[in-house]
Amino acid sequence: MENPKPKKDLTLDPENWDQMRELGHQMIDDLFDYWQSIRDQKIWKPIPAEVKDFLDQPIPETGQDPNEVYEDFKKYIFPYNKGNVHPRFFAWIQGTGTPLGTLADLLASGMNPNTTIGEHAAMYVDRQVVNWCKQLMNFPSEASGILVSGGSMANITALTVARNSFGEEKIRQRGLKAASAQLVLYCSVETHSCIQKAAEIIGLGTDAVRKIGVNDRFEMKVNELETQIQSDLSQGLLPFCVVGTSGTVNTGAIDPMEELLAISRKYGLWFHVDGAYGALAKLDPNYSERLKAIEAADSLAFDLHKWLYVPYEVGCTLIRDAKKHREAFAITPNYLLQESRGLSGGLDSINNYGFELSRGFKALKIWMSLKEHGREKYAKMIAQNNRQAEYLADLVNQHPDLELTAPVSMSITCFRMKRADWDEDQLRRLNREILLRLQEEGIASPSSTILKGKYTLRVANVNQRTRMKDMDLLVSEVVRIGHSIHTI
Repeated sequence: MENPKPKKDLTLDPENWDQMRELGHQMIDDLFDYWQSIRDQKIWKPIPAEVKDFLDQPIPETGQDPNEVYEDFKKYIFPYNKGNVHPRFFAWIQGTGTPLGTLADLLASGMNPNTTIGEHAAMYVDRQVVNWCKQLMNFPSEASGILVSGGSMANITALTVARNSFGEEKIRQRGLKAASAQLVLYCSVETHSCIQKAAEIIGLGTDAVRKIGVNDRFEMKVNELETQIQSDLSQGLLPFCVVGTSGTVNTGAIDPMEELLAISRKYGLWFHVDGAYGALAKLDPNYSERLKAIEAADSLAFDLHKWLYVPYEVGCTLIRDAKKHREAFAITPNYLLQESRGLSGGLDSINNYGFELSRGFKALKIWMSLKEHGREKYAKMIAQNNRQAEYLADLVNQHPDLELTAPVSMSITCFRMKRADWDEDQLRRLNREILLRLQEEGIASPSSTILKGKYTLRVANVNQRTRMKDMDLLVSEVVRIGHSIHTI
């Protein structure tokens, strides 16, 4: 019997490579046009109902021409970006990205390696980037580290190591139920919420997180911390970790790092630094001494998509004791056996230092960006953001209708409009309306917070495109909008 004619094998590669190449070039051109003209564009636009409806359609059953797909992107997605590539995006601590960093992500996606195990170049780039991160933070060369998605994952990775390596409890093997007493973690009331989430996820529970009060500068009160530790010890509990913040996301406050380090050493506690936002400020000479204790921390979490300005997403965890780091996570199933040569040879699996077994080639954008600009330029860029925040504070102090609501720390400036004859509720509504109009008119995107009961405009600047004149414009527009609001 004659065999049936074989059917054509399916593939997801393009039928016409030249057409796809042309489309790719168009995408790059459109991105470069977008970046070059970004200063003249509105920072943010409300999403129309028809766009939301289009983005709520069911899954397509059949395919669409790639050019049509891209046209849909340009019509329904591209015009309604978040805005954090814009020079006046100040809403949250989110970096702008760079053109080469974006192209690096394209190259990384095109290579598409799972950067966890195996003998391939991406593993060595990852190791080199982690080593560069250690050098940026002046961590010892024998320390270990891992690239993760961001500060939340970086913090939970570090706290997992801290928990698993505490005393003789052998928590990884026995679990928390077998611990001799409840483990307790200490942070300030201003600490990022991911620390509490991490404590919940690693089994401590919210009640085991002691949130210590802060002073007028929103920095942790050291005396209160020590009193709480002593109280917990007297009750038979197990204090195991102090978390210091090198730059809170709320006001940029820096906890008294040297004193927290000393207390941690006095009581035999793990000293972890949440530097997701502010650790890299140690490259600014104005902050290097205040952040020097980072170099002695047991672990450090910080983001590279904030103050290295690389595209989302990438953060880093550094652990002083590499042995403890590996012992907290290492496991080798039969299908991941490592060989001395071949594809399964090479470096120790990154999976032995964290939870993820599937990891993209996120190191490439850091590698290419650091090579493009160098440490010195990044230090100057970070210092520039800090000076811009100080300049904004000067503008606020000079204007009779404005007031600072927190001391300026690093690149965060908190302020509001004031009116002598208005009460706090009226001032809250006034400043809230100013904020919303700034955003809706596409002028600038600060965010808001509440500081000592005062509704506050919060300008958090980790923006490589911001200029001093943007601060002039922001103040001018705040005052203009505020004066246009007569009753509220």
